[in-house]
Amino acid sequence: MGDSLEERLGSMELESTMKDEFCTDIGPPFKENAATAEDWQKALNKVVPAVVVLRITSCRAFDTDSAGASSATGFVVDKRRGIILTNRHVVKPGPVVAEAMFLNREEVTVYPMYRDPVHDFGFFRYKPDAIQFLDYEEIPLAPEVACVGLEIRVVGNDSGEKVSILAGTLARLDRDAPHYRKDGYNDFNTFYLQAASGTKGGSSGSPVIDWQGRAVALNAGGKLSSSASAFFLPLERVVRALKFLQKGGDLYTRKWEPISIPRGTLQATFLHKGFDEIRRLGLQSETEQMVRHASAEGETGMLVVESVVPGGPAHNHLEPGDVLVRVNGEVITQFLKLETLLDDSVEQKIELQLERGGTPLSVRLLVQDLHSITPAHFLEVSGAVIHPLSYQQARNFRFQCGLVYVSEPGYMLFRAGVPRHAIIKKFAGEEITKLEDLISVLSKLSRGARVPLEYITYMYRHRRKSVLVTMDRHEWYAPPQIYTRDESSGLWTAKAAFQPVSMLPSSGVNGEATDKEHRHQDNHQELTDVATSMETSCEDASAELRSQDETENAVLRDHQEATASASIAERVMEPTLVMFEVHVPQSCLLDGVHSQHFSGTGVIIYHSSSLGLVVVDRNTVAISASDVMLSFAAYPIEIPGEVVFLHPVFNYALVAYDPLALGTVGASAVRAAELLPEPALRRGDSVYLVGLSRSLQATSRKSIVTNPSAALSIGFADCPRYRATNMELIELDTDFGRSFSGVLTDEHGRVQAIWGSFSTQVSILFKKYKRKKTKLKFGCNSSDDHQLVRGIPVYAISQVLDKIISGANGPPLLINGVKRPMPLLRILEVELYPTLLSKARSFGLSDDWIQALVKKDPVRRQVLRVKGSLAGSKAENLLEEGDMVLAVNKEPVTCFRDIENVCQALDIGDNGGNLNMTIFRQGCEIDVLVGTDMRDGNGTTRMINWCGCVVQEPHSAVRALGFLPEEGHGVYVARWCNGSPVNRYGLYSFQWIVEVNGKPTPDLDAFVNITKELEHGEFVRVRTVHLNGKPRVFTLKQDLHYWPTWELKFDPDTAIWRRRMIKTLDCCDL
Repeated sequence: MGDSLEERLGSMELESTMKDEFCTDIGPPFKENAATAEDWQKALNKVVPAVVVLRITSCRAFDTDSAGASSATGFVVDKRRGIILTNRHVVKPGPVVAEAMFLNREEVTVYPMYRDPVHDFGFFRYKPDAIQFLDYEEIPLAPEVACVGLEIRVVGNDSGEKVSILAGTLARLDRDAPHYRKDGYNDFNTFYLQAASGTKGGSSGSPVIDWQGRAVALNAGGKLSSSASAFFLPLERVVRALKFLQKGGDLYTRKWEPISIPRGTLQATFLHKGFDEIRRLGLQSETEQMVRHASAEGETGMLVVESVVPGGPAHNHLEPGDVLVRVNGEVITQFLKLETLLDDSVEQKIELQLERGGTPLSVRLLVQDLHSITPAHFLEVSGAVIHPLSYQQARNFRFQCGLVYVSEPGYMLFRAGVPRHAIIKKFAGEEITKLEDLISVLSKLSRGARVPLEYITYMYRHRRKSVLVTMDRHEWYAPPQIYTRDESSGLWTAKAAFQPVSMLPSSGVNGEATDKEHRHQDNHQELTDVATSMETSCEDASAELRSQDETENAVLRDHQEATASASIAERVMEPTLVMFEVHVPQSCLLDGVHSQHFSGTGVIIYHSSSLGLVVVDRNTVAISASDVMLSFAAYPIEIPGEVVFLHPVFNYALVAYDPLALGTVGASAVRAAELLPEPALRRGDSVYLVGLSRSLQATSRKSIVTNPSAALSIGFADCPRYRATNMELIELDTDFGRSFSGVLTDEHGRVQAIWGSFSTQVSILFKKYKRKKTKLKFGCNSSDDHQLVRGIPVYAISQVLDKIISGANGPPLLINGVKRPMPLLRILEVELYPTLLSKARSFGLSDDWIQALVKKDPVRRQVLRVKGSLAGSKAENLLEEGDMVLAVNKEPVTCFRDIENVCQALDIGDNGGNLNMTIFRQGCEIDVLVGTDMRDGNGTTRMINWCGCVVQEPHSAVRALGFLPEEGHGVYVARWCNGSPVNRYGLYSFQWIVEVNGKPTPDLDAFVNITKELEHGEFVRVRTVHLNGKPRVFTLKQDLHYWPTWELKFDPDTAIWRRRMIKTLDCCDL
């Protein structure tokens, strides 16, 4: 028995690979159907207007479902009350926004009314008066008509078609419930009908009708194979549920009185097995004879226990293989009779008579309310969705219902390594048995706190895994909220999970100066009040501190002894090396960043009692909206860092740390590396490549420089992201592979270059969007992502470091409680590349210029050519692709550093920031006055989340494509969220929003002013321009209930990313 198939769940397209068996049971004789084509046409004319296309948006991951948008089918079963029947996996167990479109293209909003906890059916409700132009009738339900051989039609939204009619014949009435996924929704404890009618995605919830226009079953799933098979849910339990709902009132109301539909359970799964197999399980012949005699004619088997959920009523009473004989003295062999009895006996005890291996036994069990183990609330914290474990997943995973279940890990748990489907067992040292326990612990933690968490998974249920969870220091997400399902409206209402104890970071690099002063004053007052009482404990405290220092010093001595045999370069560099762990929140994946997690090696370039600075490549620290953790090779400690400078062109970033967080011993163990910018490395020079292994062990290798000035050339990625340009890099004869980063030093350990990682992609810019659509929405990542490692000369780093230490001319930034001015960089926003002079001669470059350039650089013998100017820069439209740059301010230039030097010289003179460039264009030598741009090292510091899409100003990688819309280019869509309105209506990445309701949106401020006036549920007309220049106009429906408009902005006065609510359903602009 029990066909095992490779099946699909309607529009969810769920797959599972199994064997297929065949059943020879032909069921009762079938009376030949005499329906004509005219009869079918008449039935379809009546049915089709009542069938609707459902557009469903799951706003949050919950229970068995992920967030996302899909389409399905439903049909009207009560016109007066506005009730639509569809599948349970369409109604969804969690927050849903849905619309129904009727045959004449009238669209209405529908609200979840009921979803069965087990079986695959549910109901939406709509306002009947909203349908003004269509004449339709409800479709009657007739489960008693279903029989083997019945000719049927499946009417629905198959494969995205608005109306699709598939013919078939019922072949079986006793098929086992299809198994879709081991960790998702599955129906059980029911038979299914089967027919040779291959339905596909979008047909979930379609009515299965006979020639009289009656629904005899509900389409649910299909078989993914060459043979076309569909599986239909019987309607007996659907009819019962509908009758209960109809008792709630005769007419539609916006808020209806919730009706309780009694549903009972033993938390046990049964299968219907044939008598032949049951005999092998030990069934006595006398029992079989009695059952056959007491059952309906044609009965072929009995119900057998397949599984029991731990902690449920049947736990320790029923076992797999038990054969059910009687319930309350009545012979039960069918699911329908068993379920009817359970539903009528909620919170009552029933008696089950069983046979276990041929031995009769009797047990009395309490029937549990099935709704009591179906979660109707969840906690949302740092993007995670956590709720009590449902009966569905408890059955899948064999865990007890009600445990604290991670439906979606979000950011904080993802960062710690907690996967989806995890069960939280312990948090911050406290046992977690229910969701309230977790909320209680969270309410006591402050921002930046690091606490242990223990969890288990269904794959490793017997081993607890322990991880370290870091509370968000920045306001990446809204404060923790509890969402609760409101049965009267079909919505989920949110409220604060608790009142935050402290919004201040518990530890780390930055904090508000005023708050620090306030805490200092409070602490001083406390010390004054209790000075006398503390005198007696000073000696004990001092002894404890001395003991701690001695322990730390012992650890340090052991470490130094262990590294005594290392090379000179290793010993010198080890106190300066730092391992980075960088995480990027999902809520702010800005600037096309291609991953949420990065790691690499950096080197300390400045270390004092108040400030520490580490330099690292930008393939490790890609954007400023990141959480950075630093592990030091010289001392076993991990502390947070803050991104303080991102070079807009060169591949390096500066990260600050607080030396006080290292402690006295730790601060003395680490030191800054000595930078050696001059003399520049030459071909054949010996260098030491020094870095850290994953175990924080310094590793070195002596290498030879093969090319000290290799021009960097990295192509555009599919998703525009940071791309280093105009750099000359150092290549070695040997290294440690593409994943090893560190520094290049001389024999005395002086740093001559950073051995950094560069992100690249072996693909063209625009692949077919539809082929890449799924991957692009999750972070623009693909299998084409690669990285390479090269040496970055330290001269540029030392120049920026000098400006920071001596006091720059840029805007101030709070670092370790002290405001420091950060440097501004003057940049020629033009991408250049070198061309050999032999090639340049072929283009017509004169001998005089060739000789001048050879004299300037007799080794490389090259000229710089223009690859393109950044859109929106001062050089745009002045320099053209292919121009040869011969001289700047009448001085020949041959390399990228020459250009950088003349740009820096502009800060000294009074020339308006312009360069007098001599270029060679199409055979002519011309002089052009080209402007330069001032750029800071902050990166993108502001984003808006509207309707689930993340918009920002276009970053440099986008502008490097050479195109900005004329209509306005300040609102660029960087990312979008699953389950959001933009997911539902198709506002994806790589485009600018240039108009909203006909009003221009040239920048983020204008965009905010327009969108904050839009109301909840309002349809908005949006005009966009794609990266390829193609304009588009479409509409979307704003949802402020689940997707409010908010802003995330970096505050340089506090060095904290602040979240500001712009507009929600319950409040206006704040």
